[in-house]
Amino acid sequence: MNEKKTQPSEARVEEFVTNIPDKVLRSEAERLLTLMTNVTGEKPVMWGDGIVGFGMYHYTTKSGREGDWMRVGFAPGKARLSLYGLKDHKESLRLLEHLGPHTAGVGCVYIKNLDDVNEDVLRALIALAHEREALANHN
Repeated sequence: MNEKKTQPSEARVEEFVTNIPDKVLRSEAERLLTLMTNVTGEKPVMWGDGIVGFGMYHYTTKSGREGDWMRVGFAPGKARLSLYGLKDHKESLRLLEHLGPHTAGVGCVYIKNLDDVNEDVLRALIALAHEREALANHN
């Protein structure tokens, strides 16, 4: 069976965030780091070389594949921030309608700027993602 590429690592989150070359993106990552730490109460962990995650759960897909994944997390990208876990709760779709400008992929919510979204809604989405039971629909 293939080993999943994105695994928790021993890399230091603070070093990763500090070394983001773009100062605006670094500032956004610092804000998300503080926000997710405060909402989840978890210590952040690097997943792979570019994702900051909080909490963990074990999943089994419909096909029987198993693995571990973060409950919530983020990855700073050149054009947008990828937010993980925010779509996996049954209440998420309702809240996402009030988040502000964003797009959604299969497993992520993408935002371009934290100032453009409703922080209270983002906090609620993070809390739901962190508290939820792992869903069985991961592929």
